[in-house]
Amino acid sequence: MTVATRYRVEGMDCASCAAKIDSAVRRLPEIEDVQVSPTAGTMTVRHRDQADLPAMEKKVTGLGYKLTKVQANPPQPISGASGSHTDQASHAHEHSARGHDHGHNHDHGHNHDQKHDHDQKHDHGAEIPGLHGHDHGPTSGPWWKSSKGLLTIASGLGLVVAYAIGKLAPSIEQWAFVAAMLIGLAPIAKRAVMAAAAGVPFTIEMLMTIAAVGAVIIGAGEEGAAVVFLFLVGELLEGVAAGKARDSIQSLTKLVPKTALLETDGKTTEIPAEQVQVGSIILVRPGDRVPADGVIVSGESAIDESPVSGESVPVRKGVDASVFAGTVNGDAALRVKVTAAAADNTIARVVKLVEEAQESKAPTERFIDRFSRYYTPGVVLVAALVAIVPPLLFGGAWGAWVYKGLAILLIGCPCALVVSTPAAIAASLSAGARRGLLLKGGAVLENIGKITAAAFDKTGTLTAGKPQVTDILNFGRPEAEVLRLAAALESGSSHPLALAILAKAKADNIAVNVAENAQAHGGKGVSGVIEGTSLFLGSPQAASERAPLDEGQLARIAALNDEGKTVSVLLANDQLAGAIAMRDEPRPDAKAGLKALADAGVKTVMLTGDNQRTADAVGRQLGIEVRAELLPEDKQRIVGEMMREGLIVAKVGDGINDAPALAAANVGIAMGGGTDVALETADAAVLHGRVMDVAEMVVLSKRTMTNIRQNISVALGLKAVFLVTTIIGITGLWPAILADTGATVLVTANAMRLLRARK
Repeated sequence: MTVATRYRVEGMDCASCAAKIDSAVRRLPEIEDVQVSPTAGTMTVRHRDQADLPAMEKKVTGLGYKLTKVQANPPQPISGASGSHTDQASHAHEHSARGHDHGHNHDHGHNHDQKHDHDQKHDHGAEIPGLHGHDHGPTSGPWWKSSKGLLTIASGLGLVVAYAIGKLAPSIEQWAFVAAMLIGLAPIAKRAVMAAAAGVPFTIEMLMTIAAVGAVIIGAGEEGAAVVFLFLVGELLEGVAAGKARDSIQSLTKLVPKTALLETDGKTTEIPAEQVQVGSIILVRPGDRVPADGVIVSGESAIDESPVSGESVPVRKGVDASVFAGTVNGDAALRVKVTAAAADNTIARVVKLVEEAQESKAPTERFIDRFSRYYTPGVVLVAALVAIVPPLLFGGAWGAWVYKGLAILLIGCPCALVVSTPAAIAASLSAGARRGLLLKGGAVLENIGKITAAAFDKTGTLTAGKPQVTDILNFGRPEAEVLRLAAALESGSSHPLALAILAKAKADNIAVNVAENAQAHGGKGVSGVIEGTSLFLGSPQAASERAPLDEGQLARIAALNDEGKTVSVLLANDQLAGAIAMRDEPRPDAKAGLKALADAGVKTVMLTGDNQRTADAVGRQLGIEVRAELLPEDKQRIVGEMMREGLIVAKVGDGINDAPALAAANVGIAMGGGTDVALETADAAVLHGRVMDVAEMVVLSKRTMTNIRQNISVALGLKAVFLVTTIIGITGLWPAILADTGATVLVTANAMRLLRARK
């Protein structure tokens, strides 16, 4: 049986560190796969259950890193490849319509297969012990308190003392600098030896050790000590930069308050937020942050979601609306029923998924890894040739050419090169997560920028998935009266069309009384009595059986039907009173989002199970090509046809009935509001339901790839320049190590620019 064990790794701050750990662990028996992320500071090992984990941990510790197992529960069996398309959620989306359906199908022709398996076996609790107990990264705390910080300070002080001794006692100056050098070199050399013993001989530590020892041999102890100190400074800067990348996503966890007001038997008690159980009722006061994901059971307030989503305008929410941990309650107290424990709320899951994504390498990153495996031995060979060939064949001075060879060793350090891609990808994944764009790995991030076509579902993707009242017809009574009476009949119903009528009445500030003797008439509508008036609300066909509609009225209803709208007719005392038209309207940003994709050269098409008339109406509004009345397998087939035409296709859907097409596409993007489906179904998820965010993903991907190309150019360009200047004798050891450290800092700083949000 294969199991997975996850670790925090302290002291791992660059990609070359990760490569050493990966190579050492992968060589051990019974280890099947290793995923190491220097930016997340994590390692996930997939292994047979008989693997010797203590021996593996000892080997990694010997390389100079500290391991902490973060999987609190026993390792979970791996049932197969962790494909991102597997839908692990199963909600039975059933709408209670109080037994009536107005004589309409109420699915508007939507072919939603809303049944999907949900075993609820998310191991979030094992991965994230609790939001506030969450390990905020392996190098948390001030840099000067870390082991790297203390070693760097000690090395610097040693260098200062050696310089002072050299001025006071010149005869022992050389030995003073050797002693200062050994302060920093000893742990570096130890790591080099341990890495070589683990089967990874060509490491940055080995290059550094050879260069420093060589400097002493040729009488350049002062430069050797300075080079070791500058190397430690570079490593420390890498650690600080990696910590900032880590903190950019971990800071999300700080949005969640540490306490919650638990309501029991009419009393409120303040308890740690981690102890709030699913199903509990919590009180959220005005101005407080919401401590847990949940559903409002009473109260109405404006919710500021900007800390989580970046949305600048507060969202008005009332009973049955979902709220997310970390958002801020506005102007009224809310009672909220908790739907997710602290370790499983939206923020905790986003943190976990982003960390896992950082362990998934992009194609470019894998290429750089493979390149560096040959690059480093190549540098050692070139340095050896530079040091040996001129003195042997051309009579050059041994001291001068050995010095140049040592400088080339330092110039060839691959740190800047191997960090160029993962630093940019980690920054982009973090920046995307903070804006509600969840991309599951570097490969996904890289591929989204290459798409040339996007296939959208309609309901819940291009539209909000909730019908809205679009028209009220006056057939005998004022429009406000028609709405008031219809809302009275629908009071208490949870059917989508009923909710649309009630929402419209509420928006228009219409007081609604509950109808008496309300009853449903299967396949026709609903009836009841209010203020002595007998009412009936149902389909035009059912209404016409009670009161005939003239040609003008039928023509108006037909015109609304042609626009994809569902019409319910209201009778009062068997007389025509009016009609209400409803439709699932496009999301506010849908048209702008599709235009942004078109401007980026991406072809867009709507693939929907809805009836042709409804789909065409929405397609005309949005200006998008429409393919309607499709089964899930039809959507999958069409996506396959588009890919065979040479298009790189992204499928955007709700992650439920679109699962086959999501799996077939080059990139599957789930549209959702932080649900299990949105987070776990596809390659990427748009958590806040904005169509424009799909275009934002494309922009983020292209910015990232541009950043990576810049980083690689800087890393290789500086090395090329200093290689030439070293051979011709212009630069030496000090500039060589400064070039390596400087390139690493420049590459990391450039990658960190991706953390800044762009409007």
